[in-house]
Amino acid sequence: MTIPNSNTQHHAAIALGSNLGNSADILRAAIAALNNTAGITVIAYSQFYETAAVGPPQPDYINAAALLKTTLTPFQLLEHLLAIEANFGRVRRERWGPRLLDLDLLLFDQLVLDTPHLLIPHPRMNERAFVLVPLSEIAGDWIDPITGKAIAAMVQAVDTSEVRLRADLSQ
Repeated sequence: MTIPNSNTQHHAAIALGSNLGNSADILRAAIAALNNTAGITVIAYSQFYETAAVGPPQPDYINAAALLKTTLTPFQLLEHLLAIEANFGRVRRERWGPRLLDLDLLLFDQLVLDTPHLLIPHPRMNERAFVLVPLSEIAGDWIDPITGKAIAAMVQAVDTSEVRLRADLSQ
């Protein structure tokens, strides 16, 4: 496995989510923060979707996805995602608990990476309609390097009935 180096242009896809505070404003601000980070350019982002939370009882989430161009390595990008979460007040208390901001690295070029700190593609991406629906909106033709399926085909294999478009919150 060759880890992509910096100074080369890469494409990455991330998922964004929030269910505390004004989630739509938080997601918009997170997208701006990403775009203002050296080595990252946001090239597209989806509309916002409302979904029921996974895990303990908590408010519904507002979810989105974004496509990035980056000169960062996957590990550097992850560090920036975690730093942006922290800047928004994210504190990790319980698994799948409520959060002000969640940024997950889903895909990085066609890289398959399995380390103790980073798995690419995201290991549960193919099971999660709240990830696949917004991602398919902006990257439906991206081929998952593990399954060999396009994101648009992957979204057809999950129950999307609980993912509600919130056009009133988007943009």
